Amino acid sequence: MEAKQAKFTIGQVVKHRLFSFRGVIFDVDPEFANTEEWWLAIPEDMRPRKDQPFYHLLAENAQTHYVAYVSQQNLLADDSGEPVQHPEVDDYFGEFKSGQYVILSAHAN
Repeated sequence: MEAKQAKFTIGQVVKHRLFSFRGVIFDVDPEFANTEEWWLAIPEDMRPRKDQPFYHLLAENAQTHYVAYVSQQNLLADDSGEPVQHPEVDDYFGEFKSGQYVILSAHAN
């Protein structure tokens, strides 16, 4: 099966479709690129397909900040217009404007 086109971009703020967290994308894998153990640890009825983009997020919820690895099928655009409060945001991004972060040139491809 052919991998799908990435729907979201680096610097975009997104939210999880099922769980209450949001984050900013700092990297994209065109298809699943994590360990088989990680994938199998997800309950089977919630396990995402591997043939889709997966996103690395600087994520946050009401309690904490962390790095998340999320399939495209489980993300939605976050249209709140609010910045992400993750402490590592400044390591990757500069300005936050119009709901999107501008990637620092050191991290641009």
